[in-house]
Amino acid sequence: LSASTFPLNSPYQRLSQRMLDLSGDRGVLKDVIREGSGELVTPDASVLVKYSGYLEHMDKPFDSNCFRKNPRLMKLGEDITLWGMELGLLSMRRGELARFLFKPTYAYGMLGCPPLIPPNTTVLFEIELLDFLDSAESDKFCALSAEQQDQFPLQKVLKVAATEREFGNYLFRQNRFYDAKVRYKQALLLLHRRSVPLEEQHLVETAKLLVLLNLSFTYLKLERPAVALCYGEQALSIDQKNAKALFRCGQVPVSS
Repeated sequence: LSASTFPLNSPYQRLSQRMLDLSGDRGVLKDVIREGSGELVTPDASVLVKYSGYLEHMDKPFDSNCFRKNPRLMKLGEDITLWGMELGLLSMRRGELARFLFKPTYAYGMLGCPPLIPPNTTVLFEIELLDFLDSAESDKFCALSAEQQDQFPLQKVLKVAATEREFGNYLFRQNRFYDAKVRYKQALLLLHRRSVPLEEQHLVETAKLLVLLNLSFTYLKLERPAVALCYGEQALSIDQKNAKALFRCGQVPVSS
């Protein structure tokens, strides 16, 4: 994807001159529009992105998910069909907005994708990384026995529990309340399993409180008020003055 690949002074030719080569053969080029923060996307992550794909000289995208209220969570290596997009995402951080050029080898190949994508076509994608979750690490850890999990430092347990909770939050926002409940319960199980010295107990209790509040709200959405009240009361046992816990318990109908 050298400058000579494009007609002189074409939009792609001008853009490519200032872009970073991600693939080593200039097949995937990147231009950061807005910097992100935190860690880079991990190879096994599930990503939440907004994207739009363009052909040269075209103002309207041939593919975009920007019109969806709730973009779908996509797992790297499974749900993303463009090799270039996979490589591009691995170079991104949360909140980052970037523009990419994908050579045919990294996009739709020599044949293209008729009628939208002509043969042997380089495409431009604008991608915004809203968030990502590393589910592989979490899944592997959850498969271990309680005794094996206890061999890891507390920070590892808290990180995995937080990942499970974040997955639950994403599913909740998608109105997938049953699936969200499963993730929240997994997070709570990890925290209940862990035995910690007294000086670290507050870290576990703080993490438990967040999950209990999530579970209480989720069971209200599932129209199971008695269970919602149970989790709300467990949250109050950790923090008697917690406003959210008091509110959750107050939302439960008296008849329940």
